[in-house]
Amino acid sequence: MTSIVRALVAFGVSLFRSRISLQMELLGLRHQLMIYQRSIRQPQVRPIDRIAWSRLSRGWSRWREVLVFVQPATVLAWQRRRFRDYWARLSRTRRPGRLAIPKEVQALIRGISAANPRWGASRILGEVRKLGIVVAKSTVEKYRVRPRRAPSPAWRTFLKIHATELVTLDFFTVPTVGFKVLFVLMILAHARRKVVHFNVTEHSTAHR
Repeated sequence: MTSIVRALVAFGVSLFRSRISLQMELLGLRHQLMIYQRSIRQPQVRPIDRIAWSRLSRGWSRWREVLVFVQPATVLAWQRRRFRDYWARLSRTRRPGRLAIPKEVQALIRGISAANPRWGASRILGEVRKLGIVVAKSTVEKYRVRPRRAPSPAWRTFLKIHATELVTLDFFTVPTVGFKVLFVLMILAHARRKVVHFNVTEHSTAHR
């Protein structure tokens, strides 16, 4: 029994001594880092160092407490740069889009469309495929000639043409001196600004 107690005591002392030794080692390392920081103004940082501290900053909450050779903002800037470079590489390695349509095929579609202005994209697509040329319907829609439409009249022109036929209808309320409310309906013609119809009632219904 006494041997077991002595073994446990020795094990506890060894643990206590190992903790002191570890703390002393950390103190010595930090002191050397302080001397290093005072001696060298700009330490040489390699890409692997940036990657290591970028990963540490994402998975260790106390990384700022032990960081000595650079500022924490510098590590965060490294992380943002890695993120930006990653997406830049993805955009550069993206697959190319659809191949360009040969100019001869473009001219053929325009020629058939110009010679047959009433043909739609489906009809032109069928004629092009009869010649052994395989294209999509969207390609025909893109390169076919569309007939020019007459420009739509401006709003001012529309008003000049239909001014004699335009009327304005307004339905509003008017409070009286006796604290009553009158309902007023007024229809005004635009051509002469003439009152075509009006009606006043105290009790508005569907017929009045």
